[in-house]
Amino acid sequence: MARCVDGAVEAMRHGARDYIEKPWDNARLIATLRTQVELGRALRRSRQLENENRMLRRDGLPELIAESRAMQPALELMRRVAPSDANVLITGEHGTGKEVIARWLHAASLRASQPVVTVDVGAISSGVFESELFGHVKGSFTDARTDRVGYFQLADKGTLFLDEIANIPIQQQAAFLRVLETGEMQRVGSSRVRRVDVRVLSATNVDLAKEVAAGSFREDLLYRLNTVEIRLPPLRDRREDIPLLAAHFLNHQARKYRRDMDGFERDAMQALLAHPWPGNVRELQHVLERAVLMTAGNKIRREDLGFQTKREPTLRMEDMSLEEVERTLIQSALARNDGNVSRAAKSLGLSRSALYRRLNRYGL
Repeated sequence: MARCVDGAVEAMRHGARDYIEKPWDNARLIATLRTQVELGRALRRSRQLENENRMLRRDGLPELIAESRAMQPALELMRRVAPSDANVLITGEHGTGKEVIARWLHAASLRASQPVVTVDVGAISSGVFESELFGHVKGSFTDARTDRVGYFQLADKGTLFLDEIANIPIQQQAAFLRVLETGEMQRVGSSRVRRVDVRVLSATNVDLAKEVAAGSFREDLLYRLNTVEIRLPPLRDRREDIPLLAAHFLNHQARKYRRDMDGFERDAMQALLAHPWPGNVRELQHVLERAVLMTAGNKIRREDLGFQTKREPTLRMEDMSLEEVERTLIQSALARNDGNVSRAAKSLGLSRSALYRRLNRYGL
């Protein structure tokens, strides 16, 4: 027995994470393996966060391309609130760059050397919401085989960016509000109170005042989230920035696909300036990626952009691909529901997370 213990100690000293004594118990073996798998996932997530923050520290502030008059009020607010610990609500249509703004605010804050954790609230199902945000202890529910650290604890001393904040389930909003008010949280299944020091940045394309009036969002939670609100204008209202953004995305995609590109033909730039951009900056990025792949020369031509001209007939549904039909139906559902993803998903007969996957696929 002493020899076994000595061997285990020596193995741990050389980097082993755990050991199993012979003859082993199958249940203990499975539990040990599950624990190590979960630990491995946590370590990978920690390294990912550190890499993301190392990039921000190395490069300084994330690049902002915003010289238009429409963007100046937002930029002025950003400069004022970035050094503070104030919670900030970033609003704007899909694809306007809300996450870029959140990362800039973190990088310009006194918390820049600490983690910035990004959470897509819309992708979290209501059944595991508290577990994801606050963590859980082993055995607290059926699938809780190990302890789990939540996003709030991962972001301790740093910044937590909550995208699509309007999708927090109404039944979970009280627990979320308590953490914002007190800085205290409890893992699911635990009686231990933990203190966290987190700055919360959140984003939405939904009018939260309307959600409050409809009873689907708590008014006191809204007040906690929007100490300062930064509104981002749609791309159609900041057309002066389109040439700069287009050049930026062209250079990025040219490097990505190892293409030697030399700008835009005149009619291509005119088409970019005239396009309505319902998908905003994200749509512009996808259009330029496609154009770099499609062009035969070293300048982007109008036909490389894939825009439909007025002289071209509108596609009938029977002439469209399945993906084109699905994209059109999603755009229509979002328009009917004022951009509210939850209501759009319900009208389409999809779960919220399924709709989010499609929004990301189609760049909407």
